[in-house]
Amino acid sequence: MDEASSSQGAFSPWRFRDHTFTWGQRTYLMGVLNVTPDSFSDGGQYHSVELATQHARQMIADGADILDLGGQSTRPNAEVVSLDEELNRILPVIEKVRQESSIPISVDTTRATVARAAIAAGADIVNDVSGGTFDPAMLAVVAEIEAPLMVMHLRGTPKTMQQLTHYDDLIGEICQFLGDRVQAALGAGIPQSRIVVDPGIGFAKTFEQNLEILRQTSAFRSLGCPVLIGPSRKSFIGHILQQPDPQQRVWGTAAACCAAIAGGADILRVHDVAAMRDVCRVADALWRSPHPAA
Repeated sequence: MDEASSSQGAFSPWRFRDHTFTWGQRTYLMGVLNVTPDSFSDGGQYHSVELATQHARQMIADGADILDLGGQSTRPNAEVVSLDEELNRILPVIEKVRQESSIPISVDTTRATVARAAIAAGADIVNDVSGGTFDPAMLAVVAEIEAPLMVMHLRGTPKTMQQLTHYDDLIGEICQFLGDRVQAALGAGIPQSRIVVDPGIGFAKTFEQNLEILRQTSAFRSLGCPVLIGPSRKSFIGHILQQPDPQQRVWGTAAACCAAIAGGADILRVHDVAAMRDVCRVADALWRSPHPAA
């Protein structure tokens, strides 16, 4: 990744091959590509190289800015897969997508070995839902391979996180955790210009806490990094809509994405790329400054 100082916005832009992310100009969409049999929303749908590649092609055509590829489910109560299984799930897909497209690819993993192998295979970004806490080697490896890092707030593990939802100060404690992880990343040699923060909607959070994060998205900008929000199809939306099927939560996701954009989110992690691209275009026209041209 090439870096440059920015005269627009607070953060230096990211550049990958022929793609540039100029923070603040518009909202960027990260399309979810789960190569797993057990993800909460689309588990098993793309559990082969060909199916995953077909879905990647569709998300690119629909306007995704990043593909977020994961081989380990992080849904509540998810079981941990072996290192070899995670690698075998994702590496062939990364290689295939990279043969066809220059789109930036993030690897959704908490393992340093997977991060290293994924970047070597053609991925660009490491997206760690543990904020670099599950694998003590992660931050050093990300610094060594010079990849951007997305750090998320999480308590416990996906298997235990929904038992750890008590906060005395929800936003303050999330900011404290993320701030600590940013400092740890800096200490490991990762430049601040390569770090994104994610408050972790749905991870060790109750229904009401998820809504509060969306109401106060702007608070996370104080951390000095671009902000990623991932509300797509999650259970708090199903709770409001009384909709048990995650794939039927598109319009609820759209409302959550609007709230995140109004609060200054820079990246949205979504499943329904085409629909959320339209949401972003209208919401950006409403809340971004300067407004994008019509």
